[in-house]
Amino acid sequence: MPIDATLPYDDANIFAKILRGEIPSTKVYEDEWAFAFEDINPQAEIHTLVIPKGRYVSWDDFSAKASDAEIGGFVRAVGTVARAKGLVELGYRLLANIGAHGGQEVSHLHVHIFGGQPLGRMISA
Repeated sequence: MPIDATLPYDDANIFAKILRGEIPSTKVYEDEWAFAFEDINPQAEIHTLVIPKGRYVSWDDFSAKASDAEIGGFVRAVGTVARAKGLVELGYRLLANIGAHGGQEVSHLHVHIFGGQPLGRMISA
């Protein structure tokens, strides 16, 4: 169910639980700013999620409140994961859903990295 991205951060969300080690995940990458893991319901041959370690609900929340170091670290982590997965040469897609109209389902900012196959058009005209 889509969430309201303007609500306060919910420490009970599934990604917060993954960060605390309460729910297992297949870790792909971790540094002081971000944690990346495989999606449990992949929508492409490669489907990895990257989440900041900070308590941010959405891209809007993150871009307004995160420090420059957090923003830089998170963006670099996304690129590092894409390169480690060998996605740069053939291409890949990044997706961050924000709020109800964007289809956001977890109240923790996350970026999907899709690749490993042709992905087609994003939105049909």
